Amino acid sequence: MPRDAGSAPGRSAWKWSRTGETRRVLLDAAREVFAERGFAESSVADVVERAGSSVGSLYHHFGGKSELFLALWEDWQSSQEKYAAEGVAAARRAGEERPLALFVAGARGFLRGSWEGRALGSLFVDKDGPPGFELMRRTRGHEWLRQNSLLLRARDDAIGRVTVSVLTTVIGEAGREVMASRTRREAEAIVDAAVAMIERLGVLSDEVAAVDPAGAVAGPDGTDPAWADDAVPQPGAGTAIAGA
Repeated sequence: MPRDAGSAPGRSAWKWSRTGETRRVLLDAAREVFAERGFAESSVADVVERAGSSVGSLYHHFGGKSELFLALWEDWQSSQEKYAAEGVAAARRAGEERPLALFVAGARGFLRGSWEGRALGSLFVDKDGPPGFELMRRTRGHEWLRQNSLLLRARDDAIGRVTVSVLTTVIGEAGREVMASRTRREAEAIVDAAVAMIERLGVLSDEVAAVDPAGAVAGPDGTDPAWADDAVPQPGAGTAIAGA
């Protein structure tokens, strides 16, 4: 018994290491196959052949082709959220407090992530997906708009809602162009152009910010979004981009 107990941690670490590697190989293969053929025209057999794995292994780790696609999407979403959140956090550490400036910092982070992760993000731009995927994207899009409203401290009136929607859409469309760019310089020029547009359009955002807390959009727990430190921009909502 002591010998078994002592050796278990090593075996467990080896097992989880192999499990993680198998998942990653399958995800990488799925990304390549989906990008080449689209979701509908791809098959489980295509993915496992590319991965050098087995059908049984794929179903064990993911459950099927749809789950593979959604796992890739969640990876993309998490990466983009991280880029945006890091941008906002860096601006706050530098002493920035203006809502629009924080939004711009998050937008730059998101667009930087669009370039760095363009191979994966391109899967979700104007391409097919599994049943129910469009609903998932719309649902996530509504959440992005809510988070952007919090960060921008937008009032819950027509001007505030339209402003948030327009600014969010600008970032989403810019993300498409960044991912389609041929060079980093071209992508950076698009980012700069998008930020300039956001700053022009966002003048309204500063004007309708929550100078009067009673007119501000409340957070989900009833708090004033002016002090919602966890509000980070999730650009891409309101467009065909869902994490792309």
